[in-house]
Amino acid sequence: MLNLRRPAPPTDPAADRERFRRALLWPFVGVMALVLIHALQELLGADFSRLGILPRDGVGALGIFTSPLIHGSWGHLMANAPTLWVLGILTLYGFPQATRTAVPLIWIMGGLGVWLFAREGLHIGASGLTHGLMFFAVVIGIRRRDALSIALTIIVLFLYGSMFWGVFPTTPGVSFEAHLFGGTVGAVCGWFLYRRDAFPAVQRYAWEEDPDDPTDAETLRKIEQGRLDEIEPPRPRDEHGPDDPPDRRD
Repeated sequence: MLNLRRPAPPTDPAADRERFRRALLWPFVGVMALVLIHALQELLGADFSRLGILPRDGVGALGIFTSPLIHGSWGHLMANAPTLWVLGILTLYGFPQATRTAVPLIWIMGGLGVWLFAREGLHIGASGLTHGLMFFAVVIGIRRRDALSIALTIIVLFLYGSMFWGVFPTTPGVSFEAHLFGGTVGAVCGWFLYRRDAFPAVQRYAWEEDPDDPTDAETLRKIEQGRLDEIEPPRPRDEHGPDDPPDRRD
């Protein structure tokens, strides 16, 4: 018997192009919103930092929703914007459904962690979101383990692996708490949301499927996707089901 590689089911090129277009568009829109907000702050000569998170202060809790939009300088914004755009593209392309769920969770729950436990002072900037997306991309790629997810994880680690050090208090004036809580929420999202998006089609060898077992291909898909709890154990050979013919022995 030859171990012939069976072709994977065909993909839809139009759907792939649309998915990539959206992955490019929405992170760009988000980054441009940050640029416009900071430009408005400069134009008005205003100080929007009061919209940051002020830990354990009732009014400062508003910053949970607004702090990622506010930056102290153009340098601060440019330190976050390119990273946010690239990570947004990679995660939205690789895991669109999971990313749409993870981003608001990282934003709100990460900010809540800062408000509850961070040091006194105003905490502003989108770095908690960037760290959350980085940890999310790494963990979800490890959990899924398909070719695209592994490739994206390697790219993220190559480009932004040094961000792991951002969760430690190494740089004065930097909110490591935002990095820590954003990264923690991102990792938790990656761990639990890895099944949110469909797994890509997998090519198979002929010997991987049993022609006498019509459920064999579905069982293999469940194994690849980690859905082991859904697999019914095989019945012992000498055990009869209700619809089986009686055993005849000569």
